[in-house]
Amino acid sequence: MLKIVPKTLKGEVAVPPSKSVSHRALICASLAEGVSVLDNVLMSEDIIATKEAICAFGATVEEQVVDAEKEIYRLKVKGTGGALKRPETTLWCNESGSTLRFLIPFGGLIDGEVRFDGGGRLPFRPLDPYFDLFAASGMAFQFPEGRYLPLTVDGKWSPGLYELPGDVSSQFVTGLLYALPLLEGSSTVHVTSPLESKAYVDMTLGEMKRFGVDVTEKDGDYIVTGPKTYKACRTVIEGDYSQGAFWLVASLLGEGIVCFQLSENSAQGDRVMVDIIRNMGGHVVYREGSWLAKPGKTRGAEIDVTQCPDLVPILAVLAALSQGTTRIVGAKRLRIKESDRLKAMAESLNAVGGKVQEMAEGLVIEGVSQLKGGVVDSHGDHRIAMAMAIASMRSQEPIFIKNPMSVTKSYPHFYEDFKALGGDLQWVQPGATTFK
Repeated sequence: MLKIVPKTLKGEVAVPPSKSVSHRALICASLAEGVSVLDNVLMSEDIIATKEAICAFGATVEEQVVDAEKEIYRLKVKGTGGALKRPETTLWCNESGSTLRFLIPFGGLIDGEVRFDGGGRLPFRPLDPYFDLFAASGMAFQFPEGRYLPLTVDGKWSPGLYELPGDVSSQFVTGLLYALPLLEGSSTVHVTSPLESKAYVDMTLGEMKRFGVDVTEKDGDYIVTGPKTYKACRTVIEGDYSQGAFWLVASLLGEGIVCFQLSENSAQGDRVMVDIIRNMGGHVVYREGSWLAKPGKTRGAEIDVTQCPDLVPILAVLAALSQGTTRIVGAKRLRIKESDRLKAMAESLNAVGGKVQEMAEGLVIEGVSQLKGGVVDSHGDHRIAMAMAIASMRSQEPIFIKNPMSVTKSYPHFYEDFKALGGDLQWVQPGATTFK
């Protein structure tokens, strides 16, 4: 358990590289001809899962340490040129939904069975859209009753029409878009319901184009002509707005934190955090390559998170410490993340003095001036742990976080950055990690 003593944070922080961009660049590089160089990659648990999986499909990855303390690497990826090999063992996706859902379609590009597995809540996160496509394509697949993993896929895709719902996860659309250009013919991905988190698909298309593969979007459909060849390139992974959001809120609640490595004109959907803060009365400025959210009061608002669900944990903290009432809507998919994030955030904030009402597809949060402190559980979810760490800044007494090291999933050095900004972290269990 981690004890966080209330402290005001201030200073400067280099926001870690985008996990979403890193996944996509690694996968495109694995399909490319030649050697790609990916600079500024944070080797979090999720990215390690993707790296190991693409290697199982035949890519090779050379790692060069750039910053050992921050776990930042340069990766040289020798791609397969689209000629994937069948993995010799089960692909372990750990707890990464992106790794699993992005790479399942690779199984339809090769002969023979491919087996996927994972831990945590991943075996219970839906895969039904792929199962419908397997059945329509005559592909064999097996999974146990009551869960989705381990999953075995056997069969190959053919060019044609692929229909997917848009309200489960954009990850299914992304996964198909990677694979379809390698087929001998043209295909169309038709999204049968409004596409949530569309910015993530746009990010996928941007990375595919960077690696030489264009996809046409027309009237909500994605038209893929094949066969096409991914081309190796060199790219630098930009900072992650999903992670930067924690520091922007900390800046509002504290004495100002300068956030480096976030592109002002990023295509990341979670860049909308800047607009949300402004809509809640906060003042955010971009100057000389960095963002600063100026300390000050914010007010409640209605926030539709259909296109930015990963922001909800830290948005809930901001709302809990803003004046008035905030309604977070469009959040039903948060029930099937690393935790049930709506339930987890309601329980966590209420446990430390917040006023949060859990709804079927969102949260209603009445702001308070200060939290009281107490014990919360991250539920093994990195975003819950980080959000509640930031919440400690406005707490009368310490906040204790159970399962705090869930942050390694996406941001292994989060607590080191927290401490460097003035945070007071204390382990209250024998043999626990110490912070530099």
